[in-house]
Amino acid sequence: MPITQHDISRPEKKTSWRCAVCHFIFEGEKPPKGCPVCHSPSSEFILDGAREPLRYDGGKFDVLIINGSTHRAGNTSYMADIAEAYLREREVSCRRFNLSEHAIDYCWCCYAVRAESCTFPCRNKNDDMPAFHQMLAQTKAVIIASPINWNGMSGRLKVFLDRTTCMENLFHLGKHGLTEGKVAGILVCGHEDGAIKTAMDIWLNFQQLGFILAPFGIAFRTHGSQFNSSTDREFFRTDELIVSHTRGIVNNVIEIMQLDTEAKLKGKLVPVTE
Repeated sequence: MPITQHDISRPEKKTSWRCAVCHFIFEGEKPPKGCPVCHSPSSEFILDGAREPLRYDGGKFDVLIINGSTHRAGNTSYMADIAEAYLREREVSCRRFNLSEHAIDYCWCCYAVRAESCTFPCRNKNDDMPAFHQMLAQTKAVIIASPINWNGMSGRLKVFLDRTTCMENLFHLGKHGLTEGKVAGILVCGHEDGAIKTAMDIWLNFQQLGFILAPFGIAFRTHGSQFNSSTDREFFRTDELIVSHTRGIVNNVIEIMQLDTEAKLKGKLVPVTE
């Protein structure tokens, strides 16, 4: 009997998926139900492939949302989702980024060699941070979302903030700053203690850049150490306070931003940074 086309087994085309948390690679039509290495859910998988550096297209927008969590689809991301949805509901233009999806190198600490070596644009042009620098200079407001890791922000977010040193150093070099008078709001989500410290650590960075913290500009929500962390996801997604508090922060950022503080304070502030 002749072999027909239907008798020939065809290899299934596989797609490569990368866990955004631990970078485990999985091949299949769909991402796995969970990562076998770090146990993250399937929502943390993204298509794997050659990474193109992030480029800022120069488009105008009002609010930059940064999800500083290692998990692009975790509990902190849920707060960022609420913030993004409310901004769009208010018809305020925004761009949202999950840091776990981007390549951001640690700071080279050029300032430690000599102050003049810490320049803007940053000397490291090999990763995604130059695009974030441009967006920080263009946007009117920033909303930062962070988890609580050992009573502090995530390592990814710390590296991101470290890399804004070149923007802060403009003041030390007697040059025109790019961020004074902009507005900031801070969202913190975690399993247990450390929310206020985390928020203050984040705010100190933006204060040194000349940002204004919106009144009632910090919201945090924790579950509690008496609960297993595996129950956090369900708790946060059925919690009314996390929604109302996040929307409240966004509202306050919008109201201050619409006062056009950046333009009104231009040339009137005395930079005092360390």
